[in-house]
Amino acid sequence: MELGAVNGIIDKYQAKITSLISILHDIQDQYNYLPETALKKVASRLQMDLNDLYGVATFYKSFSLVPKGRHSITLCRGTACHVQGGPKILREMKKELAIEPGQTTKDKNFSLEVVNCLGVCAIGPVMVVDGKFYGEMNWVKAKRIVEKIMKKGNGGRA
Repeated sequence: MELGAVNGIIDKYQAKITSLISILHDIQDQYNYLPETALKKVASRLQMDLNDLYGVATFYKSFSLVPKGRHSITLCRGTACHVQGGPKILREMKKELAIEPGQTTKDKNFSLEVVNCLGVCAIGPVMVVDGKFYGEMNWVKAKRIVEKIMKKGNGGRA
C-alpha cells in the first residue's frame, strides 16, 4: 500500500497527537477505511503505542477497520425512529441489500449500519445515505433511494 497520502495527512497536522481524530478521519476519507499499514504509520510518526491507536479507532463508530462500500446507509434505531417505523425500514433494507448491519454488499456498493441515535428525533425515522439525512422515512422511500443509486451505477451518489 502506498503510504504517501498518509504521510501527507500526518504532515498536514504537524504530527501532533492532539490531531489524532482529524488524522484518522482524513485517512478514512482517503481509503474509505483505516488500513492496518496506515495505522502502523500513524502510530510510528506520532510515537504512540499501536494498541492505544486501535483503542481510539475502534471506540468511535465513525471509523472502520474494514473496507466499506461506495455508498453508506445508516439507519437510526433510537426510540423516536423505532416507534415511527424504523424496524420495518431496517428489515426492508436488509432484504433489499441482502446484508446485515455492519456488512457490505458483495459488489462493494453499499454498507449498512445502524446507530443508537442520530440526534434528529423530530424528523424520525431517519436514514443517512452518503452523509445526507433523509427524515420522515418509510420503507418505500428508503427502497426508492437505494434503487435510484443502483440505477445511477457505481459512481452514482444519493
